[in-house]
Amino acid sequence: MTIGLTYDLRSEYKAQGYREADIAEFDSDETITALEETIKALGYKTDRIGNIRQLCSRLAQGHRWDLVFNMAEGLSGRFRESEVPALLEIYSIGYTFSDPVVCAMTLDKGIAKHIIRSFGIPTPDFQVIETLSQLKEVKLAYPLFAKPIAEGTSKGIDQNSRVNNPKQLKNSCERLLSTFNQPVLVEEFLPGSEFTGGVLGNGDDAYVLGIMEITMADGRKEAVYCYDTKERCETLVKYLPYNGPLHKQISQTALSAYKAFGCRDTARVDLRCDRKGEPCFLEINPLPGLGSYSDLVIIALKLGWTHQGLVQAVFEAARQRCSPCVVV
Repeated sequence: MTIGLTYDLRSEYKAQGYREADIAEFDSDETITALEETIKALGYKTDRIGNIRQLCSRLAQGHRWDLVFNMAEGLSGRFRESEVPALLEIYSIGYTFSDPVVCAMTLDKGIAKHIIRSFGIPTPDFQVIETLSQLKEVKLAYPLFAKPIAEGTSKGIDQNSRVNNPKQLKNSCERLLSTFNQPVLVEEFLPGSEFTGGVLGNGDDAYVLGIMEITMADGRKEAVYCYDTKERCETLVKYLPYNGPLHKQISQTALSAYKAFGCRDTARVDLRCDRKGEPCFLEINPLPGLGSYSDLVIIALKLGWTHQGLVQAVFEAARQRCSPCVVV
């Protein structure tokens, strides 16, 4: 079997003049090299394809693969994570991670929360703001939390994302609407502990890899786990494997969310507790990063896994799910 690798490489986009903030979700050369080495160690040939444009070119030239390990996030738009999966579906080529529908509806955080609610999974009350004129319709209880509706890696989130009054909300939404050119998700802020959970597998065989609590190294409860914090996580953040009294409930919520969306192979679910201490769904990432500072990797490492072992588990889940198919 030949395994193709699709990805968006930070260094390539940086060389084209993109800003660091534009390519925050993309992978480093080290991550892709580690991924390729793991797949080779499993006994398979690899072929570095690259991003969506490079994939289009290779397909047009007649290139095919038995399976594609897809890490491509896409550059812009609510559907960007669906681009590579959709193209591979057209050519009947199997790939890792979730299908185009799942990738699109989970990237749009508003749609994701509507779906979660339909399954009875708790999530904070919210409204989607497309224009500043809609702010007068906000009926949520302060404090609130505002973020771009379709970004990852905590882009657009900073210490000002938590807002305590209408004036702060207006300032935050004005900044986000102009900067990201997309709607803003405004939801009631949850004051409790923050967790993230990793899920592996497919269908009835899916299981929770582990739950991790996220706290600030200096103990500040009001600090926001944002893009800047993640970039300096070694000094600012404490990642603690969680096995406390809420472990079962958090795990059930994470697994229920995973199955509600129909995620495949692996995903990461972010949760936070409300005032009553009940774990609530925040968002889900069906295309989680596999770099050394990615939350899913940190969860696995904290539980004694190796990076290679995690990649192998994801790969094997996809391989067993997909029937190898080479289209001539």
